[in-house]
Amino acid sequence: MTRSELVAELMKLDPEERRLAAEELWESVADEDVSREFTEEELAEIERRDAEFQADPSSGIPWEEIRDELRKRHG
Repeated sequence: MTRSELVAELMKLDPEERRLAAEELWESVADEDVSREFTEEELAEIERRDAEFQADPSSGIPWEEIRDELRKRHG
């Protein structure tokens, strides 16, 4: 079964079953202690964004606003 076929099958589940499946899948990844190194470019971007925030903390966006926007976009 391909990944897209598997996703199509999962989408047939009711919302609560999909939520539980997603939770189990996420936990299985987290349990594997998956770690990866950031590239130099990624680290530079993280440092740039941190410096920008440190210089002007009001430039940050509260988590609640981000969460609400994501829910609006993706349900």
